[in-house]
Amino acid sequence: MNVINLIVMGAGLMGTRHAIHIGKEQNAALCAIVDPSQAGRALALRSGTKWYENLAQALSEQRADGVIIATPNQLHVETGLEVIAAGLPVLIEKPIADDVGAATTLVEAAEEASIPLLVGHHRRHNPMVGKAKEIVESGRLGTLLTVTGHFWLKKPDDYFDAAWRREVGAGPIFINLTHDIDLFRYLCGEIVWVQAQESNLVRGHAVEDTAAILLRFANGILATFNVSDVVVAPWSWELTTGENPAYPRQDQSCYQIGGTHGSLSIPDLELWSYPGQKSWWEPLQRQRVPFVPDDPMAVQLRHFCDVIRRGAEPVVSGRDALNTLKVIDAIKRSARESTPVTLTA
Repeated sequence: MNVINLIVMGAGLMGTRHAIHIGKEQNAALCAIVDPSQAGRALALRSGTKWYENLAQALSEQRADGVIIATPNQLHVETGLEVIAAGLPVLIEKPIADDVGAATTLVEAAEEASIPLLVGHHRRHNPMVGKAKEIVESGRLGTLLTVTGHFWLKKPDDYFDAAWRREVGAGPIFINLTHDIDLFRYLCGEIVWVQAQESNLVRGHAVEDTAAILLRFANGILATFNVSDVVVAPWSWELTTGENPAYPRQDQSCYQIGGTHGSLSIPDLELWSYPGQKSWWEPLQRQRVPFVPDDPMAVQLRHFCDVIRRGAEPVVSGRDALNTLKVIDAIKRSARESTPVTLTA
C-alpha cells in the first residue's frame, strides 16, 4: 500500500496531536511542518521532519499527497484556500471557519475545484458514537423527545497565553461546543431554532466563558446545552470519554438522550428502560451497551488517507461542517442580540 505523505500546518495543541498520529500510522508519513513560529521548528525537530515558514516553501521541496490544517480558527479559510489552490486534499480542524460567509467561500472553492475537503469533527469517528447512533436509529429509545449536554471544566490560565484564544473567533462555543453541536446533529438531525445567553463574568475576555443554550430540531426534539470553561466539574466530553489521554478520565456522562421507550447516557452507553410497564412506580433496568474502542483521531487519519488513496466519501465534508458552523453562528447571534434565531436551509 502506498504511503501517503502529509503536511501539517500549525504547531499548536491539535497540530502536535496530528503529527504524533501520523508518526504512528504505517501507511502515512509526515513530510513537513508548516508554522513560522519557533514552536513549529521545535515540533518538526521532535517529529524528525522538515520545517517551513509557509506552504509555498514546503511544496517547492516536498511531494505531498494531502495537508492537515491546524492553524488558529481565524486563519482556517486563508490557509484552506491556499491548499485548494495547490490542488491538494485537505483536512481542516474544526470549526471550518469563524465566519459563515468565509466558510461558504472555502467550501464552494473546494467543490468547484473537485478537491476533497474534510473537517476535523473527529468524534464522529469514535466507535462509541457509532454505537450510540446505531441505538438511536434502532428505535430502542422509542420516539426521541429531548437531549441535554454539558461542557463544564476548568481551563488553566496559561491556556490563554496564546492571544488568539482570548479574541473574537475563539471561546468555548467556537472551540469546544462546535464538536458537541456536530454530534447532536449527527445523532438527532438538523437544528432549526436556537436561543442562547452567554457571559464573560470571570475572565473578562472578548469571548465568553459561560453559556446556556436551547435548541429545537426539525423533527421536534428539544435540547439544552450548558457550556463553561471556568467551572470545576467532571461533566464534559474531554473528561468523560478518555479520548485524549492528556485529560484525567472521570466516570461520568456528558450527554443524555431521552425517548418514550428509554434513555441513553454518553459516553458510558448506559441504556435505561422498563422491562415491563412504563411507570415511575416501577424499577428501571440499566444496561451498559458494549463496543470495541479505537482512537478517533487515528481512525480519522486512516479515513483521510482512504479519501486520498481511494476516493472514499468524506465522513464529515466541508458542507456538512458548514451546517454545524451555521448553528454555532446562530447561537452567537442569539446571545449577542438576546433573541431567538431561526435557521434557514
